[in-house]
Amino acid sequence: MGVSEISSSHAHILLVLAFALVGVAVGTRHQLDQLSSEALSQQEADRVIRLPGQPLVDFRQYAGYVTVNESHGRALFYWFFEATEEPEKKPLLLWLNGEIKDHLQLSAAANLLFVESPVGVGFSYTNTSHDIKELGDTITARDSYIFLVKWFRRFPQFKSHEFYISGESYAGHYVPQLAEAIFDNNKNTSKEDYINLKGFMIGNALMDDETDQKGLIDYAWDHAVISDQLYEDLKRECNFSKDNLSDGCNTALGQYFDVYKYIDMYSLYTPMCVDNSSSSSRQLQVIQGTAPGLFSKFEGWHQRPAGYDPCLSTYTEEYMNRQDVQEALHSNVTKIPYTWTHCSDRITFWADSADSMLPVIRKLIAGGLRIWIFSGDTDGRIPVTATRYTLRKLGLKTIEEWSRWYTNNKQVGGWTVTYEGLMFVTIRGAGHQVPTFKPKEALRLIRHFLANEKLPSKPF
Repeated sequence: MGVSEISSSHAHILLVLAFALVGVAVGTRHQLDQLSSEALSQQEADRVIRLPGQPLVDFRQYAGYVTVNESHGRALFYWFFEATEEPEKKPLLLWLNGEIKDHLQLSAAANLLFVESPVGVGFSYTNTSHDIKELGDTITARDSYIFLVKWFRRFPQFKSHEFYISGESYAGHYVPQLAEAIFDNNKNTSKEDYINLKGFMIGNALMDDETDQKGLIDYAWDHAVISDQLYEDLKRECNFSKDNLSDGCNTALGQYFDVYKYIDMYSLYTPMCVDNSSSSSRQLQVIQGTAPGLFSKFEGWHQRPAGYDPCLSTYTEEYMNRQDVQEALHSNVTKIPYTWTHCSDRITFWADSADSMLPVIRKLIAGGLRIWIFSGDTDGRIPVTATRYTLRKLGLKTIEEWSRWYTNNKQVGGWTVTYEGLMFVTIRGAGHQVPTFKPKEALRLIRHFLANEKLPSKPF
């Protein structure tokens, strides 16, 4: 998704009706008899019995709020889906962005938890208005950690499960930062609040300003998005290792971002939404201060993400703003004075954003966490080119070079590189949100990540 716009990347979650998993509502009682009456009461209050228009489904789902700052009245909205089979045996996966309909197939492999963060996006809110002006990476990581501690107290039957985090786009910041907060706090926290973190994976992820910006431009030229002349101008005028851009670079970047008006850079080979009633292609407010810092100054960087179905945001926003849907999800209980949108226009400033997440990733590799980085190779927004530059900068020893992996229809699903302490995976033909474009490949990816198994290297 977009990076500095508060979209699926910042909002973390594009809540889409879970029509894909249809079955009989059976509801597994996962160690519920052993829970305290308080926990049972809280869970039952959050239980989503039936969404308007949704067929009966064969999994339990819960939605509601967790307060992360009592004095400020700051609360994050979550939506949780138990695994479709044997949830008591499956790990817990927190996914920090994504369209639920397209990511729900992952619930065959794990119990799935989605969160809207930071406050001010989606249904998450604060009763203290100046909180919005202080948002940044640090507050987001802290609130997300507090959310998890309190969520596990509400759902203690999942505390012993292996816990993993994943996400895409700006989750290249959010996921490692939250993993670091858990990693550090686990050293001193009580047994009650210890989180059984085992690893994380991030896709088409913003990780390093210099390489992400350079890779975006190189990918655009290599995929016939910009002209030779503009490419030469960008190479000559722009030095992405610096904090400031020259006038010549500003002009050239303005010409580059004009492309976003005409094609979907999140998925180069799928159509844009042409529905005149759709807001999917409108420009969002500029949010200065997010990573990458230089690009965050350009309006074009803040285009609302599309993706396939390119008009999906229009349908979703209409649905999520229905009163009966909000009542079913136990959301908007404080009557938030703005509508639910994919991308929040309320946040215009980001207080802090690291230039590079590589020091954090190195620290967590040394700490023994399992780390996979994946990239859909038709995404022009945070392209595979940028990710490869970033991994080269990370400087890890290569264990196994560029290798094919296969899907169950005997097709090449993409490529892998095994580094010391990290796995890199490409997904052939996938745009910015891999599960949206390649759901079967995404499910295979997450299954092998959770099992700590290499992807199939031969047809099967």
